[in-house]
Amino acid sequence: MRNSFVICLLLFTGYWAQAQQPVVSGSYSDQPLAEVLGQLETQSGWPFYYLPQWVDGITVTADFRDVPLAGALDQLLATTPLNMYVETEAKRVFLLRNTVVYDALPEGFFPSARDTLKVAVRTVQGRNLPEPVFLDGDLQRQQRTYPLVRIGKAGEAAPREQYLLQGRAFLRGTGEAVPDVAIRLEGTGRVAVTDAAGNYQMELPPGYHVLGVSAMGVAEMRREILLYGEGTLDLALEEGVQQLSEVVVAADAASNVEEATTGSEQIRSEASKNIPLVLGERDILQVAKALPGISAAGEGASGLNVRGGKTDQNLILLDDAVIYNPTHFFGIFQALNPFTTEGVDIYKGAAPMEYGGRLASVFDIRSKDGNTEKVAGEGSVGPVTANLALEVPVTPGKSALVLGARGAYADWILGTLDEPSLQNSQASFFDGILRYTDRLGEKDRLETTAYYSRDAFSITSDSLYRYSNALASVRWEHQFGERHSSVLFLGNSDYRFGIDYDGPSSNDFELDYGINETQFKYRLRSLLEGGHTLDYGLTAKYYSVNPGRKSASGSGSGSPEIDIPGEQALEGALFFGDGFDLSEKLRLEAGLRFAFYAALGPGSQRTYREGEPRSEGSVQDTIAYSGLETIRTYGGPEGRLSLRYLFSENTSVKASFSNAYQFVHTLSNNTTVSPIDTWKLSDLNLRPQKGYQATLGIFRNFAENRYEVSLEGYYKRMTDVLDFKTGANLLLNPHVETQVLQGDGKAYGVEFLLKKEQGKLNGWLGYTYSRSFYRFDSPYSEERINDGDYFPSNFDKPHDLSLVANYRFTRRYSVSLNFAYQTGRPVTYPIGTYRFNNADLVFYSDRNRYRIPDYYRLDLGVNIEGSHKKEKLAHSFWTISVYNVLGRNNPYSVFFVTDQGEVKALQSSIFAIPVPSITYNFKF
Repeated sequence: MRNSFVICLLLFTGYWAQAQQPVVSGSYSDQPLAEVLGQLETQSGWPFYYLPQWVDGITVTADFRDVPLAGALDQLLATTPLNMYVETEAKRVFLLRNTVVYDALPEGFFPSARDTLKVAVRTVQGRNLPEPVFLDGDLQRQQRTYPLVRIGKAGEAAPREQYLLQGRAFLRGTGEAVPDVAIRLEGTGRVAVTDAAGNYQMELPPGYHVLGVSAMGVAEMRREILLYGEGTLDLALEEGVQQLSEVVVAADAASNVEEATTGSEQIRSEASKNIPLVLGERDILQVAKALPGISAAGEGASGLNVRGGKTDQNLILLDDAVIYNPTHFFGIFQALNPFTTEGVDIYKGAAPMEYGGRLASVFDIRSKDGNTEKVAGEGSVGPVTANLALEVPVTPGKSALVLGARGAYADWILGTLDEPSLQNSQASFFDGILRYTDRLGEKDRLETTAYYSRDAFSITSDSLYRYSNALASVRWEHQFGERHSSVLFLGNSDYRFGIDYDGPSSNDFELDYGINETQFKYRLRSLLEGGHTLDYGLTAKYYSVNPGRKSASGSGSGSPEIDIPGEQALEGALFFGDGFDLSEKLRLEAGLRFAFYAALGPGSQRTYREGEPRSEGSVQDTIAYSGLETIRTYGGPEGRLSLRYLFSENTSVKASFSNAYQFVHTLSNNTTVSPIDTWKLSDLNLRPQKGYQATLGIFRNFAENRYEVSLEGYYKRMTDVLDFKTGANLLLNPHVETQVLQGDGKAYGVEFLLKKEQGKLNGWLGYTYSRSFYRFDSPYSEERINDGDYFPSNFDKPHDLSLVANYRFTRRYSVSLNFAYQTGRPVTYPIGTYRFNNADLVFYSDRNRYRIPDYYRLDLGVNIEGSHKKEKLAHSFWTISVYNVLGRNNPYSVFFVTDQGEVKALQSSIFAIPVPSITYNFKF
């Protein structure tokens, strides 16, 4: 009864006070607040007290008719940092910036020791009042480079322990978003990192705070804030000279310790600037191979092997759309313009919940945002390729275009060689990208990307090989209030390859293959009380595969026509994840992903008799399916769990567990991935791959984050992985299930990384000890490999050592070094011959029982920058490098031929001699 009486008394007092106030009217639309306050002063006859600078630049929109003065001010000030205090008896109004005036002080307001960073809630006359936020007198008199910022405004409601601070980091003058900026709360281990659009969010208690802002390529900043409630702090950053002088793999070294994600790496496009690579090309994928846990089956091999996974187990995204083959010319060059590429985030362990569909890794490649203030560009001219990228503002400060084009002129080089067999050869490629970004408003952002690449090559052959990638994507980001945001994505990806055969006989033909996928994704993020970050949403994909079509080429060709029926499938998932701190030292990130897959008609599927191996002789029936009829469904839950324990601000230990499903596969009987590998969808006879991975690692930073050391171990199991039968025929085969096997895999390893990112000498040293094994067992000898025992995979290389270093003598001159050593990969050797039906045949060892020689390579480079004068038409950068300085004849593959009854081993190499190059880079 007493509480009810107090509430009624307060309500009555409030109504009585408003009844004593003058009544005002007004209708305003984006009108300066100072003008509106002047009009209300005139209407009410009551004076208003405030400082003019508090209302400068503030506009208001409101519409009220015959309301008390306090009610009108409530509407006008609702979206501003201003509070009001109406003194009814004295007939005057006080406006206050952020703060609240109380009629009485909270009980115990003057304790012997008061911590101004805490909010104490006291009871005064039945009301809960927060302890006011004050700025210490010494801090008020302090000289500052940047002004103190007051954020949010206090209210009379009971305060929260944490308030949301968010904003965007961008370059002053251009408005270009700056990703991977670290915003640290000084004196604590709390940190937020900006995303690809430059946005960040963090929760802080009310009061005075100092934020340290740092990132590679920008000048460090220190901002002081006085936080009253939720609000926004945008960061206008200045470019720093370290952008021109550092070899950087991860933009924020401290995130290595502070984040909970295991097995993650970040590479920025600038990281490849000072690394000597083949023919002087910048290549973030080649840089990735120098990091622990990432390798390739051989020099020049396209595709990456991550922690013992196969090349098809990597999800490679360009602006969220899948790119099936991100390389040119069998993996020697990347199919990405380095001047339009911002960087790549690599997840070797438990990836964020929105990603799925692959077992080994995620490569999330992001393109740059365009300059919204002025036309800018960057380009290079090298011995084989030329690159150019332009940034063109569309709406100043709001939207921009990025255009990139890149091509090779190897055809001209081949034509100049004094080798008759190469005179009619060709080896060319090109790629282009168009990207448009638009900040539609304070709460909306639009990104669109279109990309195309094409390769064509024919070396001393009568066949022309061609393959292409194409993708288009639209991404819309929207902010719902202060704590909720969403991303809506729609994309299409297309990969095709073909062979044009023009031989001396009348069997000329054209062969074509293609896979196309359309993806939809809707992801939401919510920041809740207690520091919870919820990510949830859904994703869906539609696959359409042309497994192969062969047609006669030319009127006189007698090549038979072959057209393999197409395949269709639908893949989808619902996902939910949460990340939060269990304590100041322990952080948990966990989530579930429910994956679903359906193989669809039209089409036909064979069934095979039980108790017999799959072959043409064991077919039991053929089932026909109509359009969009479900052939077979698969799916199940995927879990992601990561834990981080922070021993100190410089040391942490992390652990994670994850499992995943993969519903698409590559079919290849080559030792290394090639452009003519075909993708196959899971169906009635081909089960999806499944994988499980557990990791544990310790991470340590030294000397104010100048040195980073990590040691991480992993163990992985896989089921239903694919391999092929001996002598398998995969191309243009409508029933590949009779040619492939599905078995088990396991991989384990330890990864060590030592990195230095500052100073004249910088770079990293990486070492990986890893093993990768597969087993294909069956009751039938035709479906067993190595008697059903585990055997090393084609890319099992136990020891992998990489050293990347750059030493800068001055701001303009530096030298670079890149050294790599790897254990030779496994190979199957002939170990004898035998005679059968009057023919000499070769008897081979168990699969992958032997190894080719170990691989090692040393590259050196000299980097010469132009002067660093600010006012220049263009800034230049010369790179002089020698790839494979030692001239090591590293084997790409070892194969065997029979010559006059004698088996001979032959070795092929990609670069068996030193390869010098000189590249000119310019930027304006």
